[in-house]
Amino acid sequence: MGLRVVFMGTPEFAVPTLRRLLADPEIQVVGVVTRPDKPKGRSRKPVPSPVKEVALEHGIPLHQPHTLRKPEMQRPLQTWAPDVIVVAAFGLILPKAVLKLPPYGCLNVHASLLPRWRGAAPIAAAILAGDEVTGVTIMLMDEGVDTGPVLSQKEEPIRPDDTTATLGARLAYLGADLLMETLPRWVKGEIRPRPQDDALATYAPMLRKEDGWIDWTEPAVVIERKVRAYQPWPTAMTRWQHRVLKVLAARPHPHVFRDEDAGTVIPWDGSAAVVTGAGVLELRKVQLAGKRPLDIEAFLRGARGFIGSRLG
Repeated sequence: MGLRVVFMGTPEFAVPTLRRLLADPEIQVVGVVTRPDKPKGRSRKPVPSPVKEVALEHGIPLHQPHTLRKPEMQRPLQTWAPDVIVVAAFGLILPKAVLKLPPYGCLNVHASLLPRWRGAAPIAAAILAGDEVTGVTIMLMDEGVDTGPVLSQKEEPIRPDDTTATLGARLAYLGADLLMETLPRWVKGEIRPRPQDDALATYAPMLRKEDGWIDWTEPAVVIERKVRAYQPWPTAMTRWQHRVLKVLAARPHPHVFRDEDAGTVIPWDGSAAVVTGAGVLELRKVQLAGKRPLDIEAFLRGARGFIGSRLG
């Protein structure tokens, strides 16, 4: 019947790994664990996770616990009797009883080059820090947060225009490929786990909605990184005429200095830029609350008084 695998994951990032496991004739995915359906939109109707949709599509047994710390929440895993558990962006801490359940342990597909950017938002953190390279790590999980020994890693360059969405999509497939290369070698005993150097660890905390608010006194380079790091969520936001204005694309000009106060909108080569604490930020695409996203030129045609106004 092949290697018995339980898969744990929730968002779109986890889907390529699950699909690769399902496509392998040497692997039997005996169960999928994902987070409970989340209310979305104005109707607050519960929506299944991307991972749940794939599990339903393939008729795989599902478990959607709020926690795995309670023994009764662990029973489906015990019934499935996995040889190994594969985890990708699941969103819940695994207690010791779960970590020790499968003979080959719990393998995590993590979107950074551990020990750099442990935690919930490693892709956004890499963009925010101005890192030029990130990657994926296959890690043998322990009770810490992304502290377990490394089984394999692969690098991926961060492009100048990368957002969390675009970089995350590439890392999702890179992680799926690396997991499928690593898993058979791990089961055969060909890989020796490499402990992480805790002295080199950095932490990527979970993003909050309020992180998206732009502080125009920060340097243009920093604000532009936030514009990219906070897509698709929470998005970089400011206020104009008491309405929320999302900045969806921008270009920093760090060596241009203006006397206007930070947050002041100035004309810029037929479009608009904003004075910051260091340099100016050229606006490329924006979205006013309740409206569709627009290139800045189209937005300016209907935004009387925008040039010369103060954002924030």
